[in-house]
Amino acid sequence: MDEEALQAAILQHVLAPGYRPVKPRKIADHLKLDEAEARQLKKQIKRLVKQGKLAYASGHAVLPPGKGPIDRVTGTFRRMPAGFGFVRPQQPADGADPPPDIYIAAKNARDAASGDTVLVRLRGKRGSKRGLGPAGEIVEVLDRGTHRFVGTYFEQSGIPLVQIDGKVFSAPVRVGDASTSEVETDEKVVVEMVRFPSHAREGEAVIVEVLGARNQPGVDTLSIIHEYGLPGDFPESVLEEARSIAEGFDASIPPDRTDLTGLTVVTIDPIDARDFDDAISLERTDEGHWRLGVHIADVSHFVQEKSSLDREAYERSTSVYLPDRVIPMLPETISNHLASLQPEQVRYTRSVLIEMTAEGVVVDVQSLSAAIRSDRRFHYEEVDEFLASPVRWKKKLTPEVHRLLLEMHTLAMLLRRRRLKRGALELNMPEVKIELDRKGRVAGAHVAEHTESHQIIEEFMLAANEAIAAWLQAQEIPFLRRIHESPEPRKLRALTQFVEELGVETSSLESRFALQRLLRTVEGRREQQAVNYALLRSLQRAVYSPLPVGHFALASDHYCHFTSPIRRYPDLLIHRLLRTIELGRKPKQKKEQLHAIGEHCSEREQRAEQAERELVKVKLLHYLSDQIGKEMDATVTGVQDYGLFAQGIKLPAEGLIHIASLADDHYQFDARAHTLAGRRRDNTFRLGDAVRVAVAHVDIDRRELDFRFVGRPRRGKQGSRQPPKKGPPRGTGRKRSRKKAGQTQRPEARRGKKKSRRRRDGGRG
Repeated sequence: MDEEALQAAILQHVLAPGYRPVKPRKIADHLKLDEAEARQLKKQIKRLVKQGKLAYASGHAVLPPGKGPIDRVTGTFRRMPAGFGFVRPQQPADGADPPPDIYIAAKNARDAASGDTVLVRLRGKRGSKRGLGPAGEIVEVLDRGTHRFVGTYFEQSGIPLVQIDGKVFSAPVRVGDASTSEVETDEKVVVEMVRFPSHAREGEAVIVEVLGARNQPGVDTLSIIHEYGLPGDFPESVLEEARSIAEGFDASIPPDRTDLTGLTVVTIDPIDARDFDDAISLERTDEGHWRLGVHIADVSHFVQEKSSLDREAYERSTSVYLPDRVIPMLPETISNHLASLQPEQVRYTRSVLIEMTAEGVVVDVQSLSAAIRSDRRFHYEEVDEFLASPVRWKKKLTPEVHRLLLEMHTLAMLLRRRRLKRGALELNMPEVKIELDRKGRVAGAHVAEHTESHQIIEEFMLAANEAIAAWLQAQEIPFLRRIHESPEPRKLRALTQFVEELGVETSSLESRFALQRLLRTVEGRREQQAVNYALLRSLQRAVYSPLPVGHFALASDHYCHFTSPIRRYPDLLIHRLLRTIELGRKPKQKKEQLHAIGEHCSEREQRAEQAERELVKVKLLHYLSDQIGKEMDATVTGVQDYGLFAQGIKLPAEGLIHIASLADDHYQFDARAHTLAGRRRDNTFRLGDAVRVAVAHVDIDRRELDFRFVGRPRRGKQGSRQPPKKGPPRGTGRKRSRKKAGQTQRPEARRGKKKSRRRRDGGRG
């Protein structure tokens, strides 16, 4: 029974008149499922609960939505370092706004860990004051997010213990007989939790793998891979299938492919790129129109549906880009060879030819199974050099390639202006690039620059994705879209209040054009970063879904991911769908299937993003652990009652300046103005202020960075808008508020930081 049929059977049974709540095993027995189908049934029930189509009662009994006690809520728990936590309720099935997060006191959290699906009993409001949101207690842990964790091994009074990385658990957990694992003190290990810790009892685990010494190069990467459950090596069956495909590949162009090898085609990628999955051609028609060709590696030709390759690609759903390695979605035989659009090689593509007027209005879209031959590989820096001085490049390039680059720039900037005019949002979020030495140790870091060469490719990938989505919409065929729902009005009202409290004049922000004006207003100002982050937190998360709700940030009615099938499974599905239509066959996928696939791919994408961010943070902490006392210019990125968050300008690491270390004055926190104000005149810290800081304390395992305030940069330093100010003595002691211990990144920034590679939900498409 496939996923769609199984979900339909579950819903028919549970929603039938006279149904009495039972556990999944009873439902499986009623449906006469075998053992494998019963395991699949449990997964589908969890998926339906997340979609709001079913609910859980106590003891894992399954309920129709809205049929349980009104004081019971199912949601996802996240635990804070102090032991308390919050439950985010599941999205209602009717699409209504979900209820607010539910506060869970430490004594009421049982043994739930972050990421667990839990059943909560509501218990009124949080605290004695009304208006602080609902509070509750966890009745039952319905589904564990994971049983495996990474930590550091040590012994205390002869007892073997592991301190779990990060702030998942505040106390170490006892492990069984560690002698069988041959583990030594200060080694990183993977543990399987046998008994989860709670407010009342200690945790217990067993060691399942030893990763190596905690400071050994590469162990931090292995730790993150295991922490987030990222995939490892490909199974041998998958590699063997890829080898067989490579051996049997014939590079000749079959009659059912359009021969586009006569076009002038180039690729533009990062200098260290290993696979090239998109190429560009551009011509002028006799009518003066543009004909943009976006040629994407035809991965669907090599990865057949329901093959071992396909099943593995679906399970991974995305490639993961870590600072020191890539975990690919497909074996390198496919991604770096057969499907890589290498120069002077005939390669199969799924090409879209988009005809536009001179003003950039689309008048025709063609989707083709094609073959191309790339004329030249460029990296971004080369194209930037070309744009700075095209004349100097005339001798380096053929006339056709020289002309192509110039016209690509002209059309891309035209498309960019049109996109912004229709209301697309430009969130300039920093992308941190880690620099490694030959031994894999961090040598430094910098913020990657997003230049016009990046914008050229970005605009063409966006145009192709949008053109294909609009074309599929016209066929009235269900397909997996990339959607970005409009922000919730309450979040935009909160954003308006936040911006006004910063002193930025604005009208209501409940339209995309008002948001655009806000971004232009703060551009170059000290509040820019804070406002960008606040806006990002106000937006919904872009996901994969067959629902035709459009893409808010891109101001697009129909959008999909088509341009990166080497690294994203949804793109591969679009390629297969286009080929099916081209052959005159009826598409097989239905909306229910697409919902399940979209949810799976969205979860895998979010996991990859979280792992990438966390490893960058860990790498920076490793680097700074040997730089205690290092001074740097920084910008205040957050203000709280317990101190300031500041991010380095040249080295983009964010740390906490604890209020206890600001010993030169007595500071008061103004929540409305987001300031720490001293008693002395003009002695105030606010968002965007330039400060001089020194690295004071680094805790890699807990992922904490503390700065010491040195003073204000002299006038003329980056971001400095205030007169110099002498800071507290360098020997200021370091104190920690127990309430706020362990916070190295302001809470409001944790949920939404995104790399610029995805900041417009475009990047390379």
